[in-house]
Amino acid sequence: MSRHPIRFGLQTGQQNVDWMTLRDFWQKADGWGYDSLWNFDHFYPIFTDPSGPCLEAWTTLAALSQVTSNARIGHLVNGNTYRNPALVAKMAATLDHASAGRFVLGIGAGWFEHEHESLGVDFKTVRGRLEALDESLRILRGMFTEEKTTFHGKHYTVNGAMCVPKPLQKPHPPILIGGTGEKVLLRIVAEHANMWNAMGSVDQMRHRIEVLHRHGESVGRDAGTIEKTVGMMLCYRATKEREKVMTGIVANMRQVTQGAARDLMMVGDRDECLERIGRYVAVGVTHFIFMLIAPYFADEVQAFAEEVIPAAREM
Repeated sequence: MSRHPIRFGLQTGQQNVDWMTLRDFWQKADGWGYDSLWNFDHFYPIFTDPSGPCLEAWTTLAALSQVTSNARIGHLVNGNTYRNPALVAKMAATLDHASAGRFVLGIGAGWFEHEHESLGVDFKTVRGRLEALDESLRILRGMFTEEKTTFHGKHYTVNGAMCVPKPLQKPHPPILIGGTGEKVLLRIVAEHANMWNAMGSVDQMRHRIEVLHRHGESVGRDAGTIEKTVGMMLCYRATKEREKVMTGIVANMRQVTQGAARDLMMVGDRDECLERIGRYVAVGVTHFIFMLIAPYFADEVQAFAEEVIPAAREM
């Protein structure tokens, strides 16, 4: 029996969409019963023409917190490289108050190299980005829970840093870490995270969860307390044409065949979706976050909420 309830969320990367459309969709999704709503932390569109429109993440999420009241909200995920961790602590605490304690702090090492180069942000090496992520998490947790935080690291230094007011949620908003690196990233997850997000098939997630539990043992943490989330495209009861388009998009993004891409998606009718949910739950994944690309096909999203989610919650 899982320690975590089965949950469902939506991620709407705020690219190639206008503000009113995004706002109205979040308002509706909050009423449809989704447990979590997420945007992404990018300054340019990803996996498409980077010169297209893209709304800034934190400003957008703060505004969206005011038109929702039920779902948890967060970024999937913040690029650690873009902001000083002390600033992030202040922003996160403020947004936790503004959202009445619904904020989840999603964070990852950062990966979009073109964005860094274009905006003059140090991309660092892979090792450097992972080191910086670990240091940031130590500063963030300290500022959320301690009166003053002092930390001297390779990438960040703070001296008596204060975060007042503290977040509403105690000891702090849940921290979700995104990524799949088995040697270092999953060790950071084991030490610091309340939630973990990755994309992958059932077999891939099973293996990574096994690795995560081994890291948990090495750092003295029960990895079973960490909520495992999976990101995937949603294509519910769609036409064959739309299924083909969506599997093609996923195949291109993940550099796999269309057949393999289908295994990375929530696709098909009610029974097929429930069967797929059951297989993920059996390996330890309990939170399903659907990554939507504008236009959002709201009818599919609503139908899934009405026809699949109630049955899945009874598993």
